[in-house]
Amino acid sequence: MGREFAVIGLGRFGGSICRELSKEGMHVLAIDLAEDKVNEFKNIASHAVIADTTDEKVLKELGIRNFDHVIVAIGDNIQSSILTTLMLKELGINKITVKAQNDYHEKVLNKIGADHVVHPERDMGKRIAHSMISNNILDHLELSDEYSIAEVKAGSKMSGKTLIDLDIRANYGCNVVAIKQEKNINVSPMPDEVIDHDDVLIVIGADKDISRFEKQLVVDED
Repeated sequence: MGREFAVIGLGRFGGSICRELSKEGMHVLAIDLAEDKVNEFKNIASHAVIADTTDEKVLKELGIRNFDHVIVAIGDNIQSSILTTLMLKELGINKITVKAQNDYHEKVLNKIGADHVVHPERDMGKRIAHSMISNNILDHLELSDEYSIAEVKAGSKMSGKTLIDLDIRANYGCNVVAIKQEKNINVSPMPDEVIDHDDVLIVIGADKDISRFEKQLVVDED
């Protein structure tokens, strides 16, 4: 049996989550104030309703306490986002994920008990920016304010060298946690592992160290 999710706010972010969860067979309740958005998801989500989630009575009538995880993806109305999160917390929801508009919004959400706060536009901007640096940088995922995990394609500067030769940990402060070679993934590779051109390295570390690693070793000169 699939887990039960409620998605509040069916804009680009909330709508995308709703579609993906539904595609994976999860039970999804889609909620928005706008009738046109709710109608769009009637044949996608398990249920789609027009509702004001800043009203505690409405949330109770929706049976929101029965859901494992509630995603608050309200667009530009920060007040509604905060009030909805507060109501959900008071109703004892197990897990609440909230989309933040800015750092101030995030601070408030953390103070009132949101379990996970996301900045989809900011985070996607960072990932796109890193991918623009070089064709070798495939992905960049923020783990916290200071740490990330990067997926990089080995270029000419790494080709034919072992992890000992490169000594990435000592030289750049990063750790190579896995190497993808075509369809195979080598987790915790040995120090004498030879890196071939186009192998993909999964690297974890502080943002400043990953940035130095990318600039000095990953990015091939044109």
